[in-house]
Amino acid sequence: MKWSTRVTELLGIKYPIIQGGLAYLAYADLAAAVSNAGGLGQVTAMSLRTPEELQEEIRKTKSLTDQPFGVNFAIGNHGRPYEHFLEVALKEEVKAVSVTGGNPAPFLDFVKDTPVKKLVLVAARRQAIKAEQLGADAVMVVGQEGGGHLGRDDIGTSVLIPQVVDSVKIPVIASGGFGDGRGLMAALALGAEGIEMGTRFIAVKECVHAHELYKNALVAGTENDTVVIKRSIGAPARAIANNWTDKILEIEKENGGYEQLKDYISGQANQRYIYEGVEEEGFGWAGQVMGLIRDVPSTAELFDRIIGQAEEIRNKWAK
Repeated sequence: MKWSTRVTELLGIKYPIIQGGLAYLAYADLAAAVSNAGGLGQVTAMSLRTPEELQEEIRKTKSLTDQPFGVNFAIGNHGRPYEHFLEVALKEEVKAVSVTGGNPAPFLDFVKDTPVKKLVLVAARRQAIKAEQLGADAVMVVGQEGGGHLGRDDIGTSVLIPQVVDSVKIPVIASGGFGDGRGLMAALALGAEGIEMGTRFIAVKECVHAHELYKNALVAGTENDTVVIKRSIGAPARAIANNWTDKILEIEKENGGYEQLKDYISGQANQRYIYEGVEEEGFGWAGQVMGLIRDVPSTAELFDRIIGQAEEIRNKWAK
């Protein structure tokens, strides 16, 4: 079956499936595997220390795949400059760039006269409308089920997606709660033209930087094993529940501000969990879709499973 949508046409990919930016995890091995399987893999830019490191990672990805891939820019990282990193992505002629967190206006202005495809992650209808006005080629819309940083309105994906579809003319990519073929078909039924998956792509063999403890937690856990932290400082984000997140929530309950929270929510605390598996001294991002994760397949196996399941549904509907 053909899986052509405006998203596949825009990005030059076989299937309308995009891998999330995944801070500290989305590097060449994973990005290339996703692109080789027919989706759009992405390299995370702002987890790298220098533009030279990004250039090296992009070139490594090119050595592993001849398919399109993108670079994700998490620009809400306390104002860290991203322009030199973006220059590298443009120089290396990547197919797409995506922007998450922060104000996308300067970012989109920087790339407005280039051929690169521009994707913006949003969590509200008003944000999607603004992204379209600013020149985005597509919006990735995350519902409150998603992992990592979310919107402040706690709107579920099944309500948010059709709202955005009705409000913009550019393609909509659904994010938050997707991990199998049923989710892909549900997203298309809601009017989206593709899905973005983050948490599901952590629990694959090619996500080589993720510690086994992290992957095993995603397999063993349920949709009830996540919590939303950082709500008190206006940056809600979903993570795997553990003793460390309990400490974060306790500080928030006692009205502790950023200064009291910063060591607990830092990138270092995140890396201690996801790289070293030190569960008592860190945390890992995860969406409620972990309740659907039962194994750690290869990326190719995961794509075969998703598309096979989706095609079964299409055939059933056709009858």
